[in-house]
Amino acid sequence: MLFNSYEFIFLFLPFSFFIYFYLLEKRLITGAKGFLVFASLFFYSWWNISYLPIILSSMLFNYVIGNSLNENFKKVRVHKKSLLTFGIIANLTLLGYFKYTDFLLENFNLVFDGSVPLLHLALPLAISFFTFQQIAYLVDSFRGETAEYDFLNYSLFVTFFPQLIAGPIVHHAEMMPQFASKWNLVKNYKNIATGLFIFSIGLFKKVVIADTFAQWATVGFDQAEYLNLIEAWATSLSYTFQLYFDFSGYTDMAIGAALLFNIKLPINFNSPYKALDIQDFWRRWHITLSRFLRDYIYIPLGGNRKGSFRTYNNILATFVLGGIWHGAGWTFVFWGFLHGMALIVHRFWKALGFTMPKVLAWFITFNFINIAWVFFRAKEWEDAVKVLNGMFLGDIIIPDKYLSKLEFLQDYDVESGQFLFHLGGHSTTLIWLFVGFILIFMKNSMELKKCFKATTGYCLFAIIVAFSAILNLSKASEFLYFNF
Repeated sequence: MLFNSYEFIFLFLPFSFFIYFYLLEKRLITGAKGFLVFASLFFYSWWNISYLPIILSSMLFNYVIGNSLNENFKKVRVHKKSLLTFGIIANLTLLGYFKYTDFLLENFNLVFDGSVPLLHLALPLAISFFTFQQIAYLVDSFRGETAEYDFLNYSLFVTFFPQLIAGPIVHHAEMMPQFASKWNLVKNYKNIATGLFIFSIGLFKKVVIADTFAQWATVGFDQAEYLNLIEAWATSLSYTFQLYFDFSGYTDMAIGAALLFNIKLPINFNSPYKALDIQDFWRRWHITLSRFLRDYIYIPLGGNRKGSFRTYNNILATFVLGGIWHGAGWTFVFWGFLHGMALIVHRFWKALGFTMPKVLAWFITFNFINIAWVFFRAKEWEDAVKVLNGMFLGDIIIPDKYLSKLEFLQDYDVESGQFLFHLGGHSTTLIWLFVGFILIFMKNSMELKKCFKATTGYCLFAIIVAFSAILNLSKASEFLYFNF
């Protein structure tokens, strides 16, 4: 069940909302929580019910290990650090089996000229997200930072449907106090209005903006055999905008849906394409993942406490692992490596005390991010090479009517032809790219959320964007981060 579907918007979400608060009004708090867990598991199972035993067994396993780390089960007499290590390895093994087995077999066959058959395992939905979330829970339990031992509450923490499929990656301490708060057990009409407002913006981002850019990104990366310079840049920029509006749109819908239940999810995006350096970008992009990588990988590796050389190694290792988390492929590894190296260069640059004008800093940062996304999106190395070759070595082709008026351009190897032919596009593509640049510099949804008031203007804006999005639901598509 997709957030951007009729079933979710007009059936599942309102039904879950009214039943949940009906049970709360009857003072059936345990029943309300149980219903919300059941509804969340139903939401998760909608795609494939065979995924259900995986998430249930994962929850039970981590609940037991987490309680044991807190010494809540007195009979467990295992060294806490060994138990934590066992729990983390078990979680990573589950994730690795489904996500990386075929990748490892492919590389084994390549290196050793083998013929081991691939397993072609279906990747269970959201396994990367709920695995990371529960690893964080185990580490927090080891540190004595968790205090919730009820399995129902733990299940609600893991399965809460707004954030279950693609985040934000939440901490136990962020969620459970909210579910326990007596103030959150009654309808809050301000939260309802704000939630619907943010949900509408997220829905519009996904089905109107992201899915429009998706058509050119898909053709450019997956279908076109050749791209000229303008087509290649249109392809890469289309994916850069598609990814942002797709994932931030999902996050907005998750935050909005959670607010209906009086739950505040953490901010996951803060206008990342406004960043003036790569470090600033990672403070703004997928903020909860950046937090996880920092707290549970970078700092445990030693962070910046053991000298510059060790710091650089820790940065690179963290981002290579971040790349692997996104997908089982060398293009993801290389994408993580590029960002790790960029952060090292930035750190070295700052240490030397260099600065540059803000416009130039933004231009360099944005273009690095855009180029790196090429490897993130490409299914094969050849696809990345094709796009990059077009971006930097491709022919410059403009429509005949323009070249006839600018004949001097022929001296610079500019050719005439059908504009954006290999993308099946026309001037609309460039218009949308222009709109994309305008949108990334406007107030983001979280800034709008802060100043939201249930006035006629805001309500009218929400109705317009929601109605525009609903008109496009017939061509609904999955969110990009469902693949990770």
